Amino acid sequence: MSIRSRCAAALAATVVAVVSLTACGSGSDGGVSASASAAVPTADVVSAVATDPALHARVPGGAATLTLGTVDSPGVDDLPHAGEVPAGHEVGLDVDLRNAVARVLGIRWNEQHGTFATIIPGVQSGRYQVGQANFGVTKARLAVVDFATYLSDGQSFLGAKDSGLTHVATLTDLCGKRIATQPGSTFQDILTQGAGDCAARGKSPYTVQYYSDEGATILALETGKADVQFGPTLSLKYAAGEIPGSTFLGQISTTTVGFVTAKGSPLAPLLVAAVNRLIATGDYARIFAKWGVPGTGIAESTLDAAATF
Repeated sequence: MSIRSRCAAALAATVVAVVSLTACGSGSDGGVSASASAAVPTADVVSAVATDPALHARVPGGAATLTLGTVDSPGVDDLPHAGEVPAGHEVGLDVDLRNAVARVLGIRWNEQHGTFATIIPGVQSGRYQVGQANFGVTKARLAVVDFATYLSDGQSFLGAKDSGLTHVATLTDLCGKRIATQPGSTFQDILTQGAGDCAARGKSPYTVQYYSDEGATILALETGKADVQFGPTLSLKYAAGEIPGSTFLGQISTTTVGFVTAKGSPLAPLLVAAVNRLIATGDYARIFAKWGVPGTGIAESTLDAAATF
């Protein structure tokens, strides 16, 4: 599906507000997101990764494939995490990481696509053995799944051309603004928790528009339907270089990100070991260098890292 089609479909979805209900607005012919023209790195940093026999022997049941639940990311709006180039190939930092992990373990992924909000429930139910969708470690998630960490991301803001903002240090800097973000995410949690802060300071509340599709979120900025996007630091820094007039407004918190598995699954410690193998061999550093995201790697993968919120 093209970015234009995805955006049109998403703009027809219901838009929910945290503080007061606002409408998404009527659709427009929009156009292809500016980030569709992004130059995508093509270096092969995965095929030379070697299988670790000791880790392969730990794969439950000697399975040749494991089911991975992830999100569909057509186009390039979700880069550097994941996207799809015109030839139809999935690319991105997350894609390279999971494929490198698969090579270390000597398995293949049976990739199944869901939405961000359905991946963790799918892992809990057994539909997916592993989930990956830039899931940050939170207390609520730790209660229902295990994490094998693989990078450090954050929660940041991207301002539209006419947002009137130059920097965001706290949520009260957004009072009176329209914020676009993903439902079922840590971003929703943060905005919900801070929903009363503006009123407490005698200011107009911010309103929140939820889009499950990243392309639609970006289109909301480009067409003036939203003033600010709240999302992952890596994605928004990347988008700031591709969306004319947009401004990266800053990061307000950080979160360790990881693969998710069912609680107590033997796959979680195995994935930790696989990521640490990649770190030891230098393959991990080569993947991060390819995608130009220094400072976001971790020194060591851990099981169920401490949650920041």
